[in-house]
Amino acid sequence: MRLEMSAQMRMEQKMKLAPRMIQSMEILQLPILALQERIEQELNSNPVLEVEEPAGSAEPEAGQSQETQTKELPDSSVSSDKSLETFERVDSLGYDYCDYMDRAGTFRRTSHDDAPDAKLEALKNTEAAPKFLHEHLSEQWGLVEAEDSVKAAGQSIIDFIDNRGYLSVRLEQLHNKDRNDFTYDDLKAALPLVQKLEPIGVGARNLKECLLIQMANSGEDMSFEEELISEHMDDLLANNLPEIAMKMECSIERINEAIKHMSKFDTSPGLQVGQARNHAISADVIVEASDEAPGDYVVRLANTHLPNLRISDYYSTMSKDASLADNAKKFLQYNIRSAQWIIEAIEQRKSTMLRVTESIVRYQRVFFDKGELYLKPLPMSKVAEDVGVHIATVSRAVADKYLLCEWGVVPLRKFFSGGTEDENGSGLSWEAIRAKLQQIIDAEDKSDPLSDDKIRQKLEEFGIKNLARRTIAKYRKLLNISAARYRKKY
Repeated sequence: MRLEMSAQMRMEQKMKLAPRMIQSMEILQLPILALQERIEQELNSNPVLEVEEPAGSAEPEAGQSQETQTKELPDSSVSSDKSLETFERVDSLGYDYCDYMDRAGTFRRTSHDDAPDAKLEALKNTEAAPKFLHEHLSEQWGLVEAEDSVKAAGQSIIDFIDNRGYLSVRLEQLHNKDRNDFTYDDLKAALPLVQKLEPIGVGARNLKECLLIQMANSGEDMSFEEELISEHMDDLLANNLPEIAMKMECSIERINEAIKHMSKFDTSPGLQVGQARNHAISADVIVEASDEAPGDYVVRLANTHLPNLRISDYYSTMSKDASLADNAKKFLQYNIRSAQWIIEAIEQRKSTMLRVTESIVRYQRVFFDKGELYLKPLPMSKVAEDVGVHIATVSRAVADKYLLCEWGVVPLRKFFSGGTEDENGSGLSWEAIRAKLQQIIDAEDKSDPLSDDKIRQKLEEFGIKNLARRTIAKYRKLLNISAARYRKKY
């Protein structure tokens, strides 16, 4: 076998995404809050990109005449379809950028003695860095007075407390015979001390111990509740209240009062510290009833917080100066091209979002008239065909986006789902079926809750047929609804 090298020529066709196409897809996929952050980053990194101030918002500076302030340069903002015409207009301005800067004078920021310091105000309003549970407990443990061996054992216990506040390992596992700084007895002595730290209930090894710790520190007489948890926890979790009442020789009403009394306790006390924060949600599109055409709807973009971007007149003119150094000219041309791309991408995002939402409103008209129970099955391919774009574009346009309408803030993804037909042949989406299931369970008699078979029968009465019992059970679990025996109220 002989190895050799040779040169060959081969012709082939490949699809390759241009940088501006990649940027356009990224901008389309961003929700409104992320888009605001992206625009801020572009404004900070690209010197030729600037915010177009609303007309009449600028105030004349001291020492300048009103005539100087009202004189404006020719408009050179770059639009998505007239970029070449824009640069021709810049060429025909007929003045040198250096003379323009000389006439404008040196920029001076106006300041007042009584004006607050913007940086200081921002620092005051900045949220403190979040503190994690381990750090919170370690700081408290450092103030506890105990022997050095007990302190070391307690710190070892804190190291194995999970984010919910539970000790995730047995004490026996924490005792390493090769370590000499604490013993197993030190661990048993340290555990009650750790369980006294804030928030109350941390350091428990199970739910029963967590509740008992909180009862002991409540300062109230909870002897009945302590007996209920200590002796009958399993029956309580199984909602077997008659059995508990018989064993404790009390009424079911007394047990219900105790359950209500215990409802103030936290089953995951560790989440009180360093709890994961919910992300803010802001609607990207707004659908509202039309004032001019009753019964119709108007779709508009929620772009009130998005600045209007444009390319700086000054840098546009400078990039055309023949006397400018080549490296400076290339730098300006690169940034102008980048600014033009971001402006075009934002405008394209607005157009795509508007057309996709208008198509959704056409197909889901009954939802906007009557509510969630009337959502219809809608594949993305149908909207893509209606709008005239690829299905992947629709997917990016609705990803992490929200719609504000009469029925609240709704994820755009919610309008796209499969479904089934009712007895009248009308389509019902799975979202609508789940909403109807929730409505049935909310209206049931809690003393005799409906089984999954009875829920299926109720859905058939409303015209929703051919649903298996396991499908009902799956939807019930998705809605975080317990089985019938756990929903029963005695």
